[in-house]
Amino acid sequence: MAAFSASDVKALREKTGAGMMDAKKALEAADGDIEAAIDALRAKGLATAQKKSSRTAAEGLVGVAVEGTKGVAVEVNSETDFVAKNEKFQDFVRKTTDVALGMDTDDVETLKSASYPDGGTVAEKLTDNVATIGENQQVRRMKSVSVSNGLIVPYMHNAQAPNLGKIGVLVALESEAGTDVLEPLGKQLAMHIAAAFPLALTAEDLDPEVIERERKIAAEKAAESGKPENVQEKMVDGAIKKYAKENALLSQVYVIDNKTAIADVVAAAGKEAGKEIVLKDYVRFQLGEGIEKEESDFAAEVAAAVGG
Repeated sequence: MAAFSASDVKALREKTGAGMMDAKKALEAADGDIEAAIDALRAKGLATAQKKSSRTAAEGLVGVAVEGTKGVAVEVNSETDFVAKNEKFQDFVRKTTDVALGMDTDDVETLKSASYPDGGTVAEKLTDNVATIGENQQVRRMKSVSVSNGLIVPYMHNAQAPNLGKIGVLVALESEAGTDVLEPLGKQLAMHIAAAFPLALTAEDLDPEVIERERKIAAEKAAESGKPENVQEKMVDGAIKKYAKENALLSQVYVIDNKTAIADVVAAAGKEAGKEIVLKDYVRFQLGEGIEKEESDFAAEVAAAVGG
């Protein structure tokens, strides 16, 4: 009996762009493990570029808030996009983000137990919202950034309301340069981050498990080339360096001119201002990234209801 279903094949095809038979064979070889099947298809060159969770897999809103030299982003999920347009839900996300801004931790459970502006706790207000709106909701994650001297620049892509939307970005710039320099630079960097989806600030900050996974994929591709082992090793090292360069923010190519590394963009801005500028940190929250949302067949549901 197969360790996977037709829906698994469909999901794998959507994630990789591979053909139906290739997807089915990859799942068979991986005993139904979709992630392993993705790696196998990528190693064989049968998968398109990894989508990096760019597809929204859950609804709700991302909120951002900044005060002084600190900023925070919070994601609150809901079942449908209709709720994201609900004023009550938007007010909850906005106020919860403000509560998070006043905390010295990025722990969501601590945020839930914090006092809510209208009384009670954030968790209690969330429960009340679920009962009132009639749809499940969840405070999923939060992350803050800060500088000792400089500016935190917020940016919201696909905004539903001020500081609320689908992709929230915060850019932390450490510098003695003025706001007139840091704010426009921060906005441009934030737009780059929203579009380019960096996985870490520097290559050294990339998740070791992700790097190891990419190394295994590169090794399989190199092995299929049939070239000598020493050449294969160089191929693997080259592939990892390329991956790190493309996914670490400071080494990414600036999307606005498509040629300059982000580190050089920041350095040039500092040189022009006569003050050193350091891109200290960033946050990029995309609504639903990493969440698998179940897709229902509405026609089948109706047919089942009628028949049943």
